Amino acid sequence: MSGGAFFIVLAIGIIALMLLIAKFKVHAVLSLLFVAFFIGVAMGFSPLKSVELIAQGFGDTLEGVGIPIILGAILAMGIHDTGAAKSIANFFIKLFRGKNLELAPALTAYIVSIPVFGDITSVLTSNIASVLSARKKISMSTMASFTALGLNLTHAVVPPTPGILAVAILMKADLGLVIFWGIVITFIAFIATWLLLKKWTEKEYIEPNPELVKGIKPADTNDIDDLLIKGENLPGTLESLLPIFIPVILISMSSFIGMILPEGNIFREASAFLGNKIVALSLAVIYTMLLGLKYKKAVIQNNKDMSVNYESENIKDVLLNSWVVRGLNVAIIALIVTGMGGALSTIIKSAPAVAQLSGFVDGLNIPSILIPFFLGTIMMTAVGSMTTAGMTAAAIVLPMLPALGLSPLAATLAIGAGTMAINHVNNSGFWVITQFFNLNTKQGIKYITIPEIVAAIVCIICVVILNAGGLL
Repeated sequence: MSGGAFFIVLAIGIIALMLLIAKFKVHAVLSLLFVAFFIGVAMGFSPLKSVELIAQGFGDTLEGVGIPIILGAILAMGIHDTGAAKSIANFFIKLFRGKNLELAPALTAYIVSIPVFGDITSVLTSNIASVLSARKKISMSTMASFTALGLNLTHAVVPPTPGILAVAILMKADLGLVIFWGIVITFIAFIATWLLLKKWTEKEYIEPNPELVKGIKPADTNDIDDLLIKGENLPGTLESLLPIFIPVILISMSSFIGMILPEGNIFREASAFLGNKIVALSLAVIYTMLLGLKYKKAVIQNNKDMSVNYESENIKDVLLNSWVVRGLNVAIIALIVTGMGGALSTIIKSAPAVAQLSGFVDGLNIPSILIPFFLGTIMMTAVGSMTTAGMTAAAIVLPMLPALGLSPLAATLAIGAGTMAINHVNNSGFWVITQFFNLNTKQGIKYITIPEIVAAIVCIICVVILNAGGLL
């Protein structure tokens, strides 16, 4: 198969995937399976070989990200039940002295979304955003724009969120460096987008969802105490941040220590163990369970509110059973979709014609760093899943890395930035945010899609500068 035929088959597969998911409402798992099989056969593999590659890709992907996804889901239950998300939001309310209140849920979402799925983060922060909107008459257009921006930036670019974690593993990029530089570029993108678009988002007033603000009255004063998100016996700020910071710090620290200490050094070996993604996330879960023991009354009540099938007055049952059951209920879809995304990427990167991509790339008259970015953007626009988009783009980019002259780190960050760009109606997260933030479809495109396009452009500018400076 020629390189041109390869791209034709790939384009047909992407269009088919888009139609199956968006138009015919076929679940992403089956859509990915059907398209992966079609592409495999169309690219010259026998039906049996195509099935074997799909199974191999599915298994290999879950080997790398399966346990982190499960641990992240359990961690999310702990962050909710302990009230940690509320405490983080209150920290930002106090930090900004009650001004620019949209930053409280937005930066909370930015932080929480690092280890937690974006859809869960939307639910965790929508109550905070709605309450602040009702108290200070801030339009939900502003709240939605920057809360969605915060959560999707780290969801797209900062591991151990499953999608970018899978991309980093596939590209063999240093995980700690992806986290470090991912935080740097996404924070710059967040601040830049907020400064550019804040006044624009305020031009239209949108009420909060009435179901989320029952009994909430506008604040009569500018007293910060009137603005804080209330909750019984909430944990302190540092206590609340540690479930997120523990894996981020340990994984990043392991990478930097590995760069400066020689192999065989005892400190390097210890940091490599603690910085393993499974170990780091496990320690975060253990810490969060200890935090749950400290705030057991709030945890038991919040578990009752969230769990229809597993209510318990026994704190150990909640921590060791309910959190796991609820977490697995959330994780199962992400696990299977991520695995199927890996199956599709395995089919693509195994095709013999993929070796001809290097010659095709040499003929393109654009900066090489933009190719993984555009591929991430195109795939996100087509399939509506950052995980699937990132992994498919990575499968195409991986064999081209020598011709592109890019490091795995630079390519990974560029792909992550690309998957930020076009978040629209074929993404389930788009609908979760519009629902909880009380936006209609037109408002969702205006206040979710457009800010994220701006942020994606800022992200890739940062990646281009860092790559040109030799830092990536």
